[in-house]
Amino acid sequence: MQPLIFLQQGDKAWIKRVGGAEETKRFLAGLGFVENAEVSVISKLNGNLIVNIKDSRVAINEDMAKRIMV
Repeated sequence: MQPLIFLQQGDKAWIKRVGGAEETKRFLAGLGFVENAEVSVISKLNGNLIVNIKDSRVAINEDMAKRIMV
């Protein structure tokens, strides 16, 4: 298990756990970042990611990506 931030462009993984405060977890869940969801990295720039999750493209910053374990 590793943070989402360590994936490279084109990598796919399944979310194992989402960490952080309850408000952060709720926010990420609303974007589709829930356990067992498939996520793939579209692009990565300076730690910020654009990912494809549940047929949507979502941009997340490095801090959020560190809380999502895959």
